[in-house]
Amino acid sequence: MTTLSTDVLPLPRAFYARGAERVARALLGQILVSTIGETRVAGRIVETEAYIGPHDDASHAAERIGRTARNESMFGEPGIAYVYRIYGVHWCLNVVTDRVDYPAAVLIRALEPIEGQDVMRVRRSIARSERDLCSGPGKLAQALGITGALDAHPLDAPPLFILEGGRVPPSRIVTCTRVGITRAHDLPLRFYERGNPHVSRW
Repeated sequence: MTTLSTDVLPLPRAFYARGAERVARALLGQILVSTIGETRVAGRIVETEAYIGPHDDASHAAERIGRTARNESMFGEPGIAYVYRIYGVHWCLNVVTDRVDYPAAVLIRALEPIEGQDVMRVRRSIARSERDLCSGPGKLAQALGITGALDAHPLDAPPLFILEGGRVPPSRIVTCTRVGITRAHDLPLRFYERGNPHVSRW
C-alpha cells in the first residue's frame, strides 16, 4: 500500500487565488487527504471541472441565481471548501478559487486512491474494486468521509487538506466538456489525466 511522506506540505492559499480554469488544471496530480474519523485516507486528483464565475450559467452562483445560503462559501476566501449535496443523496467537494466575492470553484471529480483503501471500501460498502472507490464526485466524498460539515473548511488544515503531489504534464491532460449538467455543458472546462483508469467518464 502506498503511503505519503510526512514532510509534504499543504498547497498554499496563493495556489487557489487564480482563475478556476487554471486551478482546475493545476490540481491534477495533487493529493487530497482526509483524517476524518481519525483515519487517514488519501487520493491523487485525476479529474476536475471548473466553474469560472457568475457568467458561467452552470455555476451554483450564476448571475441568475445570485448569492444564497447554499452557495455562500463560493464567495469566500480562495482555498476553502464548497461542499454541497446533489439529488439529496451525494456530497460533492469543490475548491473555491479566484478572489473573495467572486464566486468561482473547481469540482474534484475523481481520485486515484493511494492510502487507506480498506477504509474507503468500508465507507463505500458497494465498491467492488479499487477503480470504483473514487471514480466520481459523490464516490470520492463518501470514501473520504466528506459531508456538509466541511463546507467553508480551509483546505490547508486537517481534517481535509490538499498536499503538493506534483503536476501532471500538459501533454497528459485531456480537456473536454463538462458532464452531468444541462446549462453551459459545451464549455471545455473538464480536465483529466490521460489514460488514468480512475477517471469518472472517458
